[in-house]
Amino acid sequence: MDITLSELFDQFHEIINYSLFTIKQTEVTVMSIIVFFGFLIFFTIAGKVLSRLLFNKVLKKVSMDEGIRFTLTRITNYTIVLIGIVIAFQFLGIDLSGLAVIFGLLSVGIGFGLQNLTSNFISGLILLFERPISIGDRVIINDLEGDVIEINMRSTTISSVNNISIIVPNSDFISGQVVNYSHGDPKIRIEISVGVSYDSDLDLVLSSLLEVGAQNQEVMKTPAPEVMFIGFGDSSWDLILRCWITNPKRHPYVRSELNIAIVRKFREKGIEIPYPQRDLHLRSPLPVPHTSGKVA
Repeated sequence: MDITLSELFDQFHEIINYSLFTIKQTEVTVMSIIVFFGFLIFFTIAGKVLSRLLFNKVLKKVSMDEGIRFTLTRITNYTIVLIGIVIAFQFLGIDLSGLAVIFGLLSVGIGFGLQNLTSNFISGLILLFERPISIGDRVIINDLEGDVIEINMRSTTISSVNNISIIVPNSDFISGQVVNYSHGDPKIRIEISVGVSYDSDLDLVLSSLLEVGAQNQEVMKTPAPEVMFIGFGDSSWDLILRCWITNPKRHPYVRSELNIAIVRKFREKGIEIPYPQRDLHLRSPLPVPHTSGKVA
């Protein structure tokens, strides 16, 4: 039996308009579901495209901190997606109270074990608005040191000093302890501990350490390098060279340069860095008493 084009169209129209269920006296059909998800997909893509254009074409031309630019870009993306969600629910016949449905679904999700997902999402919003960390910051979290390269809804991406991308849940930055070298005032202090022999010329040692700090190009002149005499060790005077640098990402390299310079300077000046010493006292064994008689 041949089916005419009009009959085929009528069957298709009947399928897409088939009522699946009713929300607030509004019938939800197959077509409305398709359009609903179409709105979500469209606004999700539009949010990414527009936020990327905003970041690359507008904000990069403005003298603004990179972290603030990234935050504005993310807020733009989330706002567009949120508008799409509201419009999609409106199309289904759900008023602005559709937001209540979203939070209701979210609470149901929490009950089904989505606590971590929700916690990371809320933590991501806190990171974007409160900005304890920003894009480009050098941080240490969970004994991992690296640079923040991206803050997403669920996680933050850190590029380690070995150029390995590490995905860290956002909640770790809120609930845990985070060392942020770049937060606020970016300059940091480096401390180099060193011990010298008790036979050394103390004034020569102090001046040599100050020279090492002053001769490094990355060490700040103000505050000036300083040397602290912290105590008397088992075989050495213990001192600390303190220097300030402006680039926190360079601290391991500057520390290495200072250590190398101290070794060379001390050899040049004849200053000894002693080996750890231990005194060993030997004594003669106690005499073993001799007993006479036989053992019964």
